[in-house]
Amino acid sequence: MPPSCVLPLVVVSSFTAAAAASPARAATRCPTHAGIGDGPAAIPGEARLEWIDAHLTHTAQRARRWTWGWGIALGVGTVANLAPLPFVAREDRVDWYTGAATTVIGIVPLLIAPLDVVDDARALRARIAAPPSPVQVDMCALVDDAETRLLRDAQNQADGQRWWLHAGNVLLNTGVGAFLAFGFHHWGAGAWNAVGGSLIGEAIILTQPTGTITDLRRYRDGALTIAF
Repeated sequence: MPPSCVLPLVVVSSFTAAAAASPARAATRCPTHAGIGDGPAAIPGEARLEWIDAHLTHTAQRARRWTWGWGIALGVGTVANLAPLPFVAREDRVDWYTGAATTVIGIVPLLIAPLDVVDDARALRARIAAPPSPVQVDMCALVDDAETRLLRDAQNQADGQRWWLHAGNVLLNTGVGAFLAFGFHHWGAGAWNAVGGSLIGEAIILTQPTGTITDLRRYRDGALTIAF
């Protein structure tokens, strides 16, 4: 079994055990959040909460791997651009400084704006796992919170694939290439930065996890089968 499947299955097991221990609590009927629709309305709140928790956890794991993977790759690229500086001609160093600067620019969004699902999955899991309080937590309030996070995370992932991000990536890297080509007459380095940088940027955008978009569609249809 892949490691990424272990935690969601553990979560499912914990919910199942809780439901078995408290049958009366395992059939709470909850209204759906605005924007969800009536598809899952007939499904008990416990099952809906279990499903959202498992799927957000799964996508959050993928999002963390995506963030760290690209962050490390771009960090290595920065070092690789700076390492040759003592060994290249002074007039060529601008090419390597520029390459290092563009890789750093690629790292910044990954660090300051990680996908929302990472924090949302952690926060929802903490609410579910919190010890009982003197005032019993309303199951429907938990379901509403989970559905709010599901909607927000799907929108965040959709926004990460918008056309203007692709356009901005190409424009940024084309500008870097033009800076080297027209500013320093380094035509080869300019072309390499424009094309190579654009391809790397597209790879980052296109490999961004989008699982919550599909999860939201399935949830709206009431197809709550947990399978990864």
